[in-house]
Amino acid sequence: MSMETAAWHSLWKLSGDKGKAYASTTPKRVLKFAASYKTRLLIFVFFSVIAAVLAVVTPVLAGRVVDAIVAQSPVRNIANLAIIMAVIAVLDAITSVIVRWFSSRLGEGIIYDLRTAVFDHVQKMPVAFFARTRTGALVSRLNNDVIGAQSAFAGTLSGLVSNTVALILTAAVMFTTSWQVTLIALILLPVFLLPARRFGKSVALLRRESAELNASMGNQMTERFSAPGATLIKLFGSPKDESKVFAQHAGRVRDIGVKMTMRQFYFVTALTLVAALALALVYGLGGMYAVRGDLAAGDVVTLGMLLTRLYTPLTALANARVEITSALVSFDRVFEVLDLEPLITDTPDAHRLEIGAPVPVKFDHVRFSYPSADKVSLASLEEVAVLDTRGGEEVLHDINFEIPAGQTFALVGSSGAGKSTVASLLARLYDVDSGSVQLAGQDIRQLKLDSLRKSVSMVTQDGHLFHETIRANLTLARPETTDAEIWEALERARLLPVIQSLPDGLETVVGERGYRLSGGERQRMTIARLLLAAPQVVILDEATAALDSSNEAAVQAALAEALENRTALIIAHRLSTIRSADQILVVEGGQIIERGTHAELLALGGRYTQLYETQFAQ
Repeated sequence: MSMETAAWHSLWKLSGDKGKAYASTTPKRVLKFAASYKTRLLIFVFFSVIAAVLAVVTPVLAGRVVDAIVAQSPVRNIANLAIIMAVIAVLDAITSVIVRWFSSRLGEGIIYDLRTAVFDHVQKMPVAFFARTRTGALVSRLNNDVIGAQSAFAGTLSGLVSNTVALILTAAVMFTTSWQVTLIALILLPVFLLPARRFGKSVALLRRESAELNASMGNQMTERFSAPGATLIKLFGSPKDESKVFAQHAGRVRDIGVKMTMRQFYFVTALTLVAALALALVYGLGGMYAVRGDLAAGDVVTLGMLLTRLYTPLTALANARVEITSALVSFDRVFEVLDLEPLITDTPDAHRLEIGAPVPVKFDHVRFSYPSADKVSLASLEEVAVLDTRGGEEVLHDINFEIPAGQTFALVGSSGAGKSTVASLLARLYDVDSGSVQLAGQDIRQLKLDSLRKSVSMVTQDGHLFHETIRANLTLARPETTDAEIWEALERARLLPVIQSLPDGLETVVGERGYRLSGGERQRMTIARLLLAAPQVVILDEATAALDSSNEAAVQAALAEALENRTALIIAHRLSTIRSADQILVVEGGQIIERGTHAELLALGGRYTQLYETQFAQ
């Protein structure tokens, strides 16, 4: 490694973010995590040591060749030394490949394990977690922090081992060769390290600011380039103002880039100069000793070559604490997400619900309050200093009703009365505080979650679709669904002609949130997905609220197909859509205040009558 390369390497190591505080248990958890990689780590460390030894042997052999030439030794001796050097070079190359392979396997393996662990864990989190968390902050844990944690194994660990071994061996050989020259060469060491610290920290500050600005631009682009965001800007915003803000951030990043480039150049130039001065000192002093006969010419060459291998590990080891701290901070941020306890989990004795005929639904004295932020979120994921402490107030009070198998019940009431909360409890997006929600006489908390998901399905108001093909969106619940079943479901959902008219048919990509389809088409897509999922219980949460009359008629016809022979719970503001329900429950203030058929409730002249007359006053 040349002096200039060593300088660039030092700068790269020193320009990382400054370490932050981490939990005291994090190092132990990291070691526990590393236990699964024990064998690979040992092999990795072993070959790293071999590589460090080989790196020191080559300069020594080079010195011996010079001595042999000066002494006019037989050509055979010089040839033998050259052959040994060639063998060492081959072994060094092989060892480097092995070290790189294990480094890659370790690093990528750790990234894989951490990412899949975080991804799987996040999927278990309740809806409240996603409602509070900023998506970008969560994605950052899966990307930046995981990669930062990986560097502890793939980079820092090997650096500690190989640099320590290289430093000891190099220093030992240099002192053995000439302790006087070695001591004088080390006088310049502080001159080498001090600018490294100074320049490294200044570059780190610039990199941190640049990262924050890039994150800000990323958030702006993510929000403004989505279909809803772009529409909002076109309707209410000012593209010029948006461009101005973006340009300010981009301009600052540009200026930082120029500063970093120049500071890096100053840094490398300074360190290269110091290294060159040290090398000149070694050759000058060593040459004087050689002329006087106190030192062999080959030893001077050996000392000069070893000098670069002395300064590089010293600089890396001096910065090891910062590297380790940064890696531990990354691990700590990953563990922080993994330590969030999912609120909805399978109990040890959970069992499956038999899938088949419609089942009855029962709410038995249900009380519920939404969890506070500290139970479902992290301040760092919400990008706030302190979590919101609100929550814990009861929103459902002693809810009691039972839907016989195959019947349809409807929930009506004012906005915020608790209707959607009831639906969320039936789908077990949350758990009740007291009482129970039952399917076929069994508390849903005693049912396996995957079984419950197959038994209960919901169609929401927004008709959310992924930016994938029509086939992928429809077969979300049943990937094994055949094309014949898909086309049948589309026909029953009154969507067959629309999909058949598309150039790519089932392979058509619907766009972000399905924005390439109309609102009615998206809603009928979710109904087709429901038909393919074939649940025993269906929840419709304002499924037609955002549709016009023509689309509503088509969706209502599709819903009639979806509700056939199924137990259903419907939430609707449009009372015309639930007249035929077997029973209507009026919810106000988290309580059921009226119940009965459409005719019975009108005859009662209570809250339902008020809602009905308000809607149909004209």
